[in-house]
Amino acid sequence: MIYLDYNGSTPVDPRVAEQVEVISASYANPSSTQHSVGREAAESIEEARHRVASFTMSRARDVIFTSGASEAATIGIVGVMLGVPDRPNVVVGATEHKAILAAAELGARLSGGEVRSVRVLPSGELDLNHLESLVDETVSLVAAMAANNETGVIHPSRPVGEIAARSGAMFFVDATQLAGKAPIGEASSIADLMVLSSHKIYGPKGAGALIADRHAQARLVPLFPGGGQERGLRGGTQNTSAIAGFGLAAELAAKEVRADEERLTALASTLLEELKASLPGVVELNGSKGNRLTNTLNLRFVGADADAVMASMPDVAVSSGSACQSAVPTQSHVLLAMGLSDLEASESLRISLGRPTTESEVSRATERIVEAVTRVRELSA
Repeated sequence: MIYLDYNGSTPVDPRVAEQVEVISASYANPSSTQHSVGREAAESIEEARHRVASFTMSRARDVIFTSGASEAATIGIVGVMLGVPDRPNVVVGATEHKAILAAAELGARLSGGEVRSVRVLPSGELDLNHLESLVDETVSLVAAMAANNETGVIHPSRPVGEIAARSGAMFFVDATQLAGKAPIGEASSIADLMVLSSHKIYGPKGAGALIADRHAQARLVPLFPGGGQERGLRGGTQNTSAIAGFGLAAELAAKEVRADEERLTALASTLLEELKASLPGVVELNGSKGNRLTNTLNLRFVGADADAVMASMPDVAVSSGSACQSAVPTQSHVLLAMGLSDLEASESLRISLGRPTTESEVSRATERIVEAVTRVRELSA
């Protein structure tokens, strides 16, 4: 299997897996600080908290551990909307992840407000003029992802955050795809709330984080108070080993992001160039050419149904959209929002490279994709 779906999930880094195995041997509850083994578990979590804080350039007290980015987004978005009852409305980008859109819809339903959707340009970038027209004193929160999970298009966070701040709204950033693939500094410096997930940065599944500064935490209504863990914002016994692995994965990502970015830029460029050369007039890049994650290619293969292409190359793992909506038989809402037709979206595949990807894999994947697309086009002719 040639795995090219790293935006869907990444394998656990062997260095992280080793730490998870060690921590897993300690089964004590981290809230049981009356005894030494409980304190050791709690210390592992706090060490991870400091590592994630360093990675996101935030303070340790701002890091709220969750089961993943989807839960973190629900806690952050719905919590803020309920905490500011005189601002019941929320503004979100049209190409946000389904988890963000669902959280916004839930928040609007509970607060009696509405979800206002920001148009995107054909490049996939936010229409900032439209955004500004939607934000007023009735909006509690503006949500704009740092990088799109399907196209890799990067949304500059600062101008969006400044628009939100001028109206007194909180700015929420989904950094799930940006983390580990590109520097996270700009998003972190302007966001009031930010989310990320362990399994996107070569950490274990089952851990994520909501990064919320003290002003945001003061506005949040706790959705899962439980026993008061995670500053009372996400109760329940913490997943100690997954959180510890998340912490180390974040530390490694901070150290290796530049090298990963440089290497994957070259590999993705080679892949795109070879596909275009082998399939002239067939390959079209969806989204901005320059303002994108270096590891991500969302490609339309003209005349070739994406699902049929994937079925024709079972030894190559790619995606026709977000992993979280692959069971839903509809076209990508991201590509449709960018102006692609149903047909154009149905002919589009996401190819995402990762730290383990090799030149040999890219070469073999190119051959298999060309063969599959050619076969599907011939059968469809």
